[in-house]
Amino acid sequence: MNPEIQSYNQNQIHPDQEICKLLAETIDRELPDAESKVWHAHPVWFLEGNPIVGYSKQKKGMRLMFWSGADFGEESLAVLGEKFKDASIFYHEASEINLEDFKRWLQKSREIQWDYKNIVKRKGRLDRLK
Repeated sequence: MNPEIQSYNQNQIHPDQEICKLLAETIDRELPDAESKVWHAHPVWFLEGNPIVGYSKQKKGMRLMFWSGADFGEESLAVLGEKFKDASIFYHEASEINLEDFKRWLQKSREIQWDYKNIVKRKGRLDRLK
């Protein structure tokens, strides 16, 4: 596991530590070719420089976010905005994480991608990569 991410996880309170550990270990296992780092203060995984999945502590709980998740067709993932293609789910306990669903979402994050890497260069316009 990336040392920055391990440190982020260890700095969380007890139930969130368990959530973070399970999320990070599963992402690392299911997306072994992804680059991971703490980006904008929270753990994020990238494929070819494009952010695809990450998590962060928020008031509503630990938020797992997929940058292109709005197009996954998954009812459990909430689409919060209209401008971007992200979708999220919030957890309060590690036991709430359905690993079968999570692994499926990770597979979809590889297959369905919008180009966030070049969003600034394109002045806010998102183009579909896959």
